[in-house]
Amino acid sequence: MRIVALALCLIPLPALGDEGGTLNPEELTLNSAIAKAIRGETNMMVCAQGYFITKEGRHEEARAVFQNCAEAGYTGAMTWMSYMEQNGLGAPEDPAAAADWDLRAAEAGDPVGQFNYGLDLMRGYGVAQDDAAGRSYVDQAAGAGLDIAKRLQAADYDLDVVTPDADNWKFVPMF
Repeated sequence: MRIVALALCLIPLPALGDEGGTLNPEELTLNSAIAKAIRGETNMMVCAQGYFITKEGRHEEARAVFQNCAEAGYTGAMTWMSYMEQNGLGAPEDPAAAADWDLRAAEAGDPVGQFNYGLDLMRGYGVAQDDAAGRSYVDQAAGAGLDIAKRLQAADYDLDVVTPDADNWKFVPMF
């Protein structure tokens, strides 16, 4: 009996663990956040990494992270998608797509999305110009406590208060 037990101990067994997996995988790195986003995994940590990825200049990869996070309902990622569309980061500039992301964030109750969509409407940037509707969105953002929206209200909705004059060329009404 002892000889059988000893013989069984000497038989090679497969290594325990994830067969074909990665030992000691990357965690909390930009590359792991990108890989997770590409696989469709989203969580607060993955979505937050999108900021660092875009600041590193890896705009296509940041776009993949923000796109998945926005589709999962993270409103901060929606406003980042708008920023990327507005500035042509990782894809050609697309004012209509930028305004659409702002609207999605606004409809989800995000004060930054409300403010940004209000600006889009007041400027006619990516959407038909509608000053009254734009002011309404800004008012919602101000009501939610967004300081920049309150500042715009206090300035009687003078867009120069929130937009540097060097950027005025970009926001000439399109419609």
